[in-house]
Amino acid sequence: MTTTATPRTTGSRIARSWNAQSWIGFVALGASLALAGCGQEQEAQAPQLRPVRVVTVEKGEGGQLVSFTGEVLAQDEASLAFRVSGRMIERSANVGDQVKAGQIVARLDPQNALNSLRSAQAAVTAAESQLVTAANTFDRQERLLVNGFTTQANHDAARTALQAAQSALDNAEAQLKIATDNVSYTDLVADAPGTVTARGAEPGEVVQAGQMILQLARQGGRDAVFDVPANILRSAPADPVIRVTLSDDPSVTATGRVREVAPQADPVTRTFRVRVGLDTPPAAMRLGSTVVGQVRLENDPVIDIPASALTAVNSQPAVWVVDPATQTVALRNIQVRSFSQARVAVESGLTPGEVVVTAGVQALHPGQKVRLLGAGS
Repeated sequence: MTTTATPRTTGSRIARSWNAQSWIGFVALGASLALAGCGQEQEAQAPQLRPVRVVTVEKGEGGQLVSFTGEVLAQDEASLAFRVSGRMIERSANVGDQVKAGQIVARLDPQNALNSLRSAQAAVTAAESQLVTAANTFDRQERLLVNGFTTQANHDAARTALQAAQSALDNAEAQLKIATDNVSYTDLVADAPGTVTARGAEPGEVVQAGQMILQLARQGGRDAVFDVPANILRSAPADPVIRVTLSDDPSVTATGRVREVAPQADPVTRTFRVRVGLDTPPAAMRLGSTVVGQVRLENDPVIDIPASALTAVNSQPAVWVVDPATQTVALRNIQVRSFSQARVAVESGLTPGEVVVTAGVQALHPGQKVRLLGAGS
């Protein structure tokens, strides 16, 4: 009996000990799971503050600042050309030379013009002789008619011959004047001081009347010339002040006003040529220099925000606006007037003083609390 009772007592103790340990472990596991679940619930209930960068909305200057590249040209340019055709035998001026008023810059071979002059002089001499003969004949007929020794018909014929001789002389003298002028036209004379900017013919060439021989930029004012699209012309002020700078040295500046706008667009570029008269341009703005002109378009002051603040909702542009009282965000549609890679001009939808998110817009949802990192630019 004693031998058989001992194992049963030992087995029951082991079973009771295992049952107690299992219960304690189960209770501990349940408590751990309960605590974990409570922690997750508290964590889920805790609001998540999303850090964002913001900017305060303000109205900037009205109008967009636009720039165009152009060149400096003389206000008054002239193409010097011969009035008659011929073979050019001399050209005394070249590109870049300074010429004076009255200076001979090119010559034609004058031989043909001199021959025409001598022919015209001979024609005048012959016409003068015929006029003398016709005048003497008329005088005789006049005396004879008074005394009754000639007929009225002879008298009238003498008068007609005299008038024809006078007309022939007038014609010969006119031809002589033309021949004289043609001789003078074989010399190409600069009519004003200036600088030669181009040449159109070389000595030895046969040139036609009106063909450009030299391009002369007359001394005086200078223009900055730009090719401007039509939409910019429509938005520009009535009499804007244009700021002009050298493209390779922005420290060299000048100002000017629009002096001339081409009435017709270029058939290829569809732009209009605009000439801006420069006020006292610096010496560094030489003819042909590349310049940059800037003008502010005529528009009302608009709200300007960084382009990074722009998002979209319902296929329309929108921004995230921060409520300063609750530090939550709301999505709002806006109307855009214009935009670039860096800035957006807002037509409507925002008012000055509102706070707009400029960084982190892709990770937000309506009503989300945010933590402001500071104003952006």
